Amino acid sequence: MTPVRHWLLNIVRWFDSDAGADNLDSDSRAFNLVRVIPFIALHLSCLLVYFTGTSTFAVMFALAFFWIRMFAITGFYHRYFAHKTFKTSRTTQFIFGVLGASSAQRGPLWWAAHHRHHHQHSDQEQDLHSPQQGGFWWAHAGWFTCDAGFVMNERKVRDWLKFPELRFINRFDALVPAIAALMIYAVGEGLAAWAPGLGTNGFQLLVWGFFISTVVLFHATVSINSLSHVWGKRRFETGDDSRNNFWLALLTLGEGWHNNHHRWPQSVRQGFRWYEIDITWYGLWLLARLGIIWDLNPIPKSVQEETRKLDSIRRMQS
Repeated sequence: MTPVRHWLLNIVRWFDSDAGADNLDSDSRAFNLVRVIPFIALHLSCLLVYFTGTSTFAVMFALAFFWIRMFAITGFYHRYFAHKTFKTSRTTQFIFGVLGASSAQRGPLWWAAHHRHHHQHSDQEQDLHSPQQGGFWWAHAGWFTCDAGFVMNERKVRDWLKFPELRFINRFDALVPAIAALMIYAVGEGLAAWAPGLGTNGFQLLVWGFFISTVVLFHATVSINSLSHVWGKRRFETGDDSRNNFWLALLTLGEGWHNNHHRWPQSVRQGFRWYEIDITWYGLWLLARLGIIWDLNPIPKSVQEETRKLDSIRRMQS
């Protein structure tokens, strides 16, 4: 393939992630500059805040959109699409699939496929985002910039391929974030006209509500790759370097209890003790009470007993 054709194909992939999929090298970890230009532009767009200024409403909107999408990522991209820890309706899975897709972290099938691969090869050579294999920056964001990171192994998500609506938002993974950005801009312009006392406008709300919120959300999410296998405490000997970290659990709504998760990935709950704050679990529990989701996979009694036993031993040793 000529360099020009290679560049053009990568530009097409900004809009259609399946374009030229047969030409992707699933083993290549080389930096693909053209493919990641939108990712770089998203980060640089945050600098526009120096021109837009700020307002209380814009910051609050950014925080709200951050937490809503974090829940969609942790509760549905991760615990539902990757691990199937509960059941829900086709409508609900699509709604939360769209919310997760608005995070600009690619589609739900791509996300689930890579995460399932991670659990199969955690901290081994085949693990694409292991800090033990590639170092902190590679585990944090480098893996996201190479062909091995772009490709999706369909064999790992055969259970989801039967849903054309999921395949659509997965293939055109830039569409939902683009629509979200346009809607936020429109809301900001509407507020500037109808509620000027809020001190915001379309441009400002776009920068805070989408660009800054999305970039912070991305780095919070991937901190589980880069930090939760390095920084924290290990309750279980899991065969990898997964760790529990209270601060990361707060930031990511419960994902920081990563060693717990690697001990029993099938559990909908990642905080194994009552004091291990798992906000995603609380949200999913509420959705279950409302009948929106059901059949939540519990922590097995044997794992609960193991947890209490290990904690007791640790207390005696301290």
